[in-house]
Amino acid sequence: MPLQYNDQVNILKDILMNHQTDCCGSVSECEQMERLIKSLLTNANIDQSNKSVLEQIYSYSQNGKNSANLDQHIESHQQQLSQWVDHMDQFS
Repeated sequence: MPLQYNDQVNILKDILMNHQTDCCGSVSECEQMERLIKSLLTNANIDQSNKSVLEQIYSYSQNGKNSANLDQHIESHQQQLSQWVDHMDQFS
């Protein structure tokens, strides 16, 4: 059963919030974010501002999964994580 739009947004937001609060994460979380974002970007109802945020998060997740030190990558993006989590409320 495929996830609905709101479910995808909530899962993505949860992962970002975990990265923000725990300052750590896993490669599988980065891969899951990429899959969620690819799916969300196919939604025609997403405006350009939200697409831009999704593309930033996608880049963050790609760089994170390829990083030699994922936890350090997450720590260095704390400000962006906070902004992205706040922005996710506009997706509803």
